Amino acid sequence: MALPRTHQAAFTPQEVEFLSGNEILTIIPTQRINEIDLIQKSVGPFRPPLQSKVPLWLAILMKKQHKCTIVCPDWLTVEFLKDRLKEEENDADFSKLPFHYMEMAQLLLENARDDVPNSEQVRTLLKDLRETRQAKSRVGLAELDDNWLGMNNLSLMEINEIRPFFTRAYDQIRRLNPDEPDRKARSAN
Repeated sequence: MALPRTHQAAFTPQEVEFLSGNEILTIIPTQRINEIDLIQKSVGPFRPPLQSKVPLWLAILMKKQHKCTIVCPDWLTVEFLKDRLKEEENDADFSKLPFHYMEMAQLLLENARDDVPNSEQVRTLLKDLRETRQAKSRVGLAELDDNWLGMNNLSLMEINEIRPFFTRAYDQIRRLNPDEPDRKARSAN
């Protein structure tokens, strides 16, 4: 897929989604499965109804094969997302969410909707949360200066979305202040 020049320095959304595949989820197997040897480590053995922890990609694969039920993460509930949305709307800082919350939520809602209670309401809350966080990041970028920009608790997808603008802006600031590093070095001496 050809990308515009402004996005070539960032990951594609598919690459970010791929990276989220190693996040660990809890599953409940529906059948006995012996240990599975993966490149990084072995997982299993799987014995129903005992819970097991597996990477997201394996949980989705097993779900598609009807070999497990995915335990919905605590952060993917209506109550948690409502609390985070209130926090986002009332606080200047970004609320604490998993680093891959957007990608994981998307994958779980696509592939394991029946394992996410109130999935449509969760989807709506995630959309509202995303829009609120995007507005906050635009405000943060409006206050961009040549010294420092702090936006804690952004997810990888959110960082990836602002990266092209951010790098172009800092490049332009450097061009406008070519002697800036020299001046700071002199003032330190």
